[in-house]
Amino acid sequence: MCDIEGQGHLAAAAIAIVRHDGSIWAQSSSFPQFKPDDITGIMNDFAEPGHLAPTGLQLGGTKYMVIQGEPGAVIRGKKGSGGITIKKTGQVLVFGIYEEPVTPGQCNMVIERLGDYLIDQGL
Repeated sequence: MCDIEGQGHLAAAAIAIVRHDGSIWAQSSSFPQFKPDDITGIMNDFAEPGHLAPTGLQLGGTKYMVIQGEPGAVIRGKKGSGGITIKKTGQVLVFGIYEEPVTPGQCNMVIERLGDYLIDQGL
């Protein structure tokens, strides 16, 4: 899912409805099974940027260190040589999880562009 100019692809991707219920619109087969608390924590960080910084971002049993993002719009996390990017639109959260050889910048570009496209479509 989401090939990046011959460099590889995202390890997992999904679009989840932001109605706090965690419903999935689409996902790759490798996307982690997450808990409702994972989505609640992410939504709290979008509402109050910095909320996840002290504890880290949890998704499907994996903990990511929260790094710079765009308050209220993008959350970025890092774990070893991989990481996660989450873009919030009006109705959905767009997730991208990457591993080497994909770089953080490549993942950010794919996920944020997809999120911007969905925003332009009213989603």
